[in-house]
Amino acid sequence: MTQGIRTDTYRTDLHGMRGWRDTATRYALLPLRIYLGVTFMYAGLNKITDSAFLKSGGAGSIGDTMRAARGSAALPALIDLALKNPVGFGFAIALGELAVGIGTLLGLFGRLAALGGALISLSLWLTVSWASTPYYYGNDLAYLMAWLPLVLAGAPYLSLDAVLRSRRRARAGGYR
Repeated sequence: MTQGIRTDTYRTDLHGMRGWRDTATRYALLPLRIYLGVTFMYAGLNKITDSAFLKSGGAGSIGDTMRAARGSAALPALIDLALKNPVGFGFAIALGELAVGIGTLLGLFGRLAALGGALISLSLWLTVSWASTPYYYGNDLAYLMAWLPLVLAGAPYLSLDAVLRSRRRARAGGYR
């Protein structure tokens, strides 16, 4: 049995010229990070600025949305917990989405921001969009799956995490 060695790319050193495949691989998660960051920031801002959303009852309110989803949720106990204070829960979700979006876009605590996005998407999938049939029509499951690569990889490039990491390396006396 022979082992194949990839010889079609050119690399000089750690910071030297790279082939187009290496560059594409390096930045492959950047479009996903931008999309999820912008989307979650928009969702959070939309909730905060929507006067109907942050009410316990009425058309378009968080309370009515949760009461409507309760009967078809996989975990109705989550909805019951949120219904104890629907306005507070609505603010928490909106601020959480905003924090996740900003953290993801800036690449600040990238893995933690992605984990927050994954947990928000998981909770929405298990409650609001659980009844979607077939299952792939529910967008929250797709968002959950989209967050997982960012949970694993973080924000290694074009991020505040990368800047902080390089400063720590410089203080420690070089590359580690």
